[in-house]
Amino acid sequence: FLKKNLEGTDVPSLFIQYCMDQVEEIRKLVEERLSADKFVVDVLVSSKKLPRRVLVIIDGDQGVTIDDCADLSRILSKEFDDRSYFGDDNYLLEVSTPGLDHPLKLKRQYFKNTGRNLKVVGKETTSEGKLKEVTDDRIVLVQETGTGKKKEIREIEIPFSEIDKTFVMVSFK
Repeated sequence: FLKKNLEGTDVPSLFIQYCMDQVEEIRKLVEERLSADKFVVDVLVSSKKLPRRVLVIIDGDQGVTIDDCADLSRILSKEFDDRSYFGDDNYLLEVSTPGLDHPLKLKRQYFKNTGRNLKVVGKETTSEGKLKEVTDDRIVLVQETGTGKKKEIREIEIPFSEIDKTFVMVSFK
């Protein structure tokens, strides 16, 4: 994808700007077609291989169904074809929700995941705990350590400015 392919390569800056503009155009196109409770998490476009691969990751305050993804995929595919967006080149369009391997990117995703266990990778430390609270500038995690009489509960405040990546942890208990 564009972000990964550009790191450490000698791609001409004009091409980089074209790809970045294309990503922003696609993002705008998606945002115009989503309901208010849905939002764009990321748009990735491959920069080298053909067929070009376009990955649109969406999320929603109350979740996203497979039908939501399929509907948006049909709409975008028609738009791309009608506009000859990729010229005569073939493309592969994928509309998806963020998987477990995708970190939270938007503050809106934190609100949605209140009450779930998170792994927060910071600039200095890594913390795990249940997301208790989200404010404009920080999150609060609750950590439980020990069991029985030795059980301790503590809250950790982590400013957004100190967060590099946050992953939702899935428990199979």
